[in-house]
Amino acid sequence: MEHSFLIKILLMLMIAIATIALFRRLGLPAILAYLVTGTLSGPSVFNWFSQQQIHSVAELGVVLLMFSLGLEFSLPRLWAMRRTVFGLGSAQVLVTVLLGMCMSLMLGLSVNESIIVGAAIALSSTAIVLKLLNEQGWLRRRHGELSVSVLLFQDLAVVPLLILMPLLASDGEPLTWQAIGLAMLEGVFAFIALMAFGKWALPKLFDEVARSRSNELFVLSTLVVALVTGAVTQWLGLSMALGAFMAGMLLGESQYKRQLEADIRPFRDLLMGLFFISIGMLLDFSLVVVFWWQVLLLVVAVIIAKALIVYGLLRAAKESFRTSVASAISLAQVGEFSFVVLALAVNYQLLEITVSTKLVMVAVLSMAVAPWLVKHSVDIARRLQGGRPKSDIEIQGIPPMEHNKDLVLILGYGRVGQTIARFMKIEAIPYLVLDLDPTRVTEARRAGEPVYFGDVAKRAILKQAQIRQAKLIVVAFSNAQVLDEVLPLCRQLAPDANILVRTRDDEGMEELEQAGASQVIPESLEGSLMLVSQVLYQCGVPLTRIFKRLEYERRNHYQYLHGFFSGEETDFTLELLHAVALPKGAQVVGQTLADIPWQTLRVELRAVRRAGAEVESPDLTWLIRPGDILILLGKPRRIEKAEHFLLQG
Repeated sequence: MEHSFLIKILLMLMIAIATIALFRRLGLPAILAYLVTGTLSGPSVFNWFSQQQIHSVAELGVVLLMFSLGLEFSLPRLWAMRRTVFGLGSAQVLVTVLLGMCMSLMLGLSVNESIIVGAAIALSSTAIVLKLLNEQGWLRRRHGELSVSVLLFQDLAVVPLLILMPLLASDGEPLTWQAIGLAMLEGVFAFIALMAFGKWALPKLFDEVARSRSNELFVLSTLVVALVTGAVTQWLGLSMALGAFMAGMLLGESQYKRQLEADIRPFRDLLMGLFFISIGMLLDFSLVVVFWWQVLLLVVAVIIAKALIVYGLLRAAKESFRTSVASAISLAQVGEFSFVVLALAVNYQLLEITVSTKLVMVAVLSMAVAPWLVKHSVDIARRLQGGRPKSDIEIQGIPPMEHNKDLVLILGYGRVGQTIARFMKIEAIPYLVLDLDPTRVTEARRAGEPVYFGDVAKRAILKQAQIRQAKLIVVAFSNAQVLDEVLPLCRQLAPDANILVRTRDDEGMEELEQAGASQVIPESLEGSLMLVSQVLYQCGVPLTRIFKRLEYERRNHYQYLHGFFSGEETDFTLELLHAVALPKGAQVVGQTLADIPWQTLRVELRAVRRAGAEVESPDLTWLIRPGDILILLGKPRRIEKAEHFLLQG
């Protein structure tokens, strides 16, 4: 019996692997692949598992999902965007929920069922929309900022919904304002108690865990904290997911946030996958076949209704037609947290299986068309206004440049790429950068750098980046698989350009040169040569002799710089640059730079950017205005504290 159960689990995992690979090739979200896996494994097809059998694991998936949301939740960012978040976001959620409730009541559903249906429809997909806005470089555009504001409030609205769900499930007891108020007070009490505990106890706990230098202990402690806080809120009569969200918020404000995100991601993705598989098990294809026309009609109705609601609210707020349409289309789908709401509703017996199946299919189909809608939202808005779609260059966010034969194209904006760009800027040499990290691109563009999101292995992206005009191409990342694709493509598109390639060592130098590299710079060996040159110079060796020696080593492909004794490497912490944009409501707006306690914050102010102009090492009498961007240098934890101070005080 046990072996049979294990075989069924293995078969389910094999289906998950195959469907994820297929959906990735089709450009569809992995969530849809998990839902298909659950449908195939559940009662509708193979009947290997029931939803009840995987309920415990699914609930743990919800806990980890809410923990991840809390970990990424930024209170300073929420406070800085409070007007649009609590204004536009609350209006969108309230209007959508009320409209969904009215339509559900007209269709004969109960009040409790109508509340669940309205809440599920009101939520949009934070993961899909943010990812696509990042890829398109639209996060700093007006419609991107408005979309992010609404998504932030939707994520925040999940919290009171988690508090309300157990009340709706109370058998035979009418829902009163007193009961709602008491539950909200319990939630506030739990929030204050956990925040107090986290502020004084958690830093000490994780300081001790970090000193142990054990990744296993670090991850285990994180999971225990998430589950314990969930158990506390469940003991108070609230949801475990609410406690996990609070735990994520506590740890998201700590200096270990980045490490936690990296360590917990495999567990989060796996458990989230199992959760969505359990949602797929709720689907009854016999019902889908019977009600297929209703499902399609609901998908169209939900997308159009949500888009019209957002459009109407933005137009009432005197936003432009294009901005309103683009934002409305971007938020028209149903989100992943709707699955959480529907799953809890089924577990609390608040929703019939027929209704939940229809809503799950509506969510699945709306998320399937969401990538196309978001990517073409700007074009659709422009066509509706009677304009023509922009060229590919403008769609990608790369502006057309004047023909300049001195252009330097930098591929990759990591540590090496940023160093090269900094010297290009000092010497006033025109340059353009492509990078595939959306967070890094967003940070750099906020600081005014000509950095754009794009896959450098694609011919269309390189053409949009004016590679034919480039005098010099610098490949600043070291990835052998990508280099095999990038180098021949760069040499084909820019046959006369010099191509410099950065690698970690001299492995495969000749192959890279044959593939099109004009010069290969192995980073570790060049660093050793620079150190050697300084040592020889300090020892009195003439510079001409030093240069000849270095050139000799390079001509011989560093063949004498091998054969070393291995040793234990030590950890170190790097400082980083971070751009802080100051909106109108930021705490330090109206103050001078001298009023900011830089020594207490222990970060360095590198520059201030205003209206596209950058001032390095500004005078302390500089008066801060709304829209200013401060470029800070410091360690991650100090940068987080400084940003919190600048935005909230």
